[in-house]
Amino acid sequence: MKRLSIVGIGAIALMATVSFTGHIPGVAQIWNSGSAVAQNAAQGQVQLRLEAEQQVTTQDQQGKQVKQWRPLKGEVTVQPGDVLRYTLVGENTGDRPVKNLTLNQPIPQGMVYVLKSATTDVNQNSKITYSIDGGSNFVENPTVRVTLPNGNVEVQPAPASAYTHIRLHLPVVNAKTTVKANYQVQVR
Repeated sequence: MKRLSIVGIGAIALMATVSFTGHIPGVAQIWNSGSAVAQNAAQGQVQLRLEAEQQVTTQDQQGKQVKQWRPLKGEVTVQPGDVLRYTLVGENTGDRPVKNLTLNQPIPQGMVYVLKSATTDVNQNSKITYSIDGGSNFVENPTVRVTLPNGNVEVQPAPASAYTHIRLHLPVVNAKTTVKANYQVQVR
């Protein structure tokens, strides 16, 4: 059975103060990606933290299966099929709002995005988009062109395995506020 080891996922619970130069040191090495996690034009100060949890199934007193989330800390080994939930927390510690904050998060290698699992707790003006081309282009509903057996070409929703990045765009993060976004992945 193939195993994937996530070293120090608790340590990966990234805590960085960002002055929005377009790159957070260490994130590229953690996720093996060249994408920046935060992009903005030097406004304010936002602290970012990445947390990870594993979905576990237990039984309640009536014998029914219950799905819960268990925080991942230290060195963790996950199995193919395991579902993980990543939560990106951003806190504006400054005295002024931060405008047009963009948070990019690559889908870790060896994992597949769980379709429609990305959510955010911020207002309706926020926008979640996805990339299927390594983070070059982002759209709300990625599609691919598929050649059918009869030779016709049809546009279809991109499969989960094609997703490479998630992007959250926040028009405004008010001073002294915290925003959260999360998404799920499944270990290949």
